[in-house]
Amino acid sequence: MTNNKLRIHIKNNHASSGTFPPTIESEEVFTITEERFGDACERFPAVAEQVEAFIDWDLEHFAESMETADVLVTWDFPTTNLAKVAPRLKLIHIIGAGVEHLCPMNWVPEGVKVVNNRGVHAAKGGEFGMMAVLMLNNCMPSIVENQRRANWESLYSSPVAEKTLVVIGVGNIGGAAGQQCARLGMEVIGISRHGKPVEGFSQVLTPKALVEVLPKADFVLMATPLTPETENLLDRQKQTLIKPGAGIINVGRAGTMDYDALADNLNSGHFSGAIIDVFDPEPLPADSPLWTTPNLLVTPHISADDGNTYVEMTLGLVFENLERYFKGQELKNLVRPELGY
Repeated sequence: MTNNKLRIHIKNNHASSGTFPPTIESEEVFTITEERFGDACERFPAVAEQVEAFIDWDLEHFAESMETADVLVTWDFPTTNLAKVAPRLKLIHIIGAGVEHLCPMNWVPEGVKVVNNRGVHAAKGGEFGMMAVLMLNNCMPSIVENQRRANWESLYSSPVAEKTLVVIGVGNIGGAAGQQCARLGMEVIGISRHGKPVEGFSQVLTPKALVEVLPKADFVLMATPLTPETENLLDRQKQTLIKPGAGIINVGRAGTMDYDALADNLNSGHFSGAIIDVFDPEPLPADSPLWTTPNLLVTPHISADDGNTYVEMTLGLVFENLERYFKGQELKNLVRPELGY
């Protein structure tokens, strides 16, 4: 080891029900291999000269490696006594957008920066969000139900132009989905913590306005991280405010929505359909009633992850931030521990 180089510990996870990714088939999508790291080094040669990496799995060599690690790239890790475990640590890069699994973040040592993968998911997540709106608009959950029962029923629909989409959480994914739908002539209303304008949205309001905007929604798309402020945000009471026949989408986190209430609203016909991509726990247990809830499409947390370039884009962010670190510039995607995202 050359002591003058910044040392990076990369912690990959073997697939299991208790970690990320939980399914064998998606493990390769998120795994940082020597080959993939080498490709990133070729794209960022100036940074590559100043760093070296130790690529590991789970906690096999975690304790001894973190004694000399300056940077940690991972999804999850033990946070207890981190300042003692990793005395040289300067930067932690979380390879997903959400960090709720690491909250409360009172474990972050003084002087250590935490960043996440915001932005990597935007293109794919935006396309998925638009697709989900179009599927709900065209009654696809009901059509799938009818196919299962060999029931021929012509379900007609009108174009989405001039219909209203309420996007709760207008970050990279929600923002991209809203902009895609706006291009189809929809009115897109955003809900965010800050309420700042976003291109393509007719307006962006704070969560206090949910009572006013939910009755206008033909579709509601949840794309918010799970924080104390967003937990159970779309609860049973707020779901009653949404107009009959509306469609519901969640590509954010399961804890932001009351799924028992959602199932009741689908069973009663209050909602015409729903497409849900996030669950707790994951994988969704085989005995979950969500599997058999009418007009509900279950997708296995695949809305925003690019199966071909996820690691490439992740390492692009890692190396860009390392370049910023060496130049003394502000890092991209800084997580605010007090907010949990």
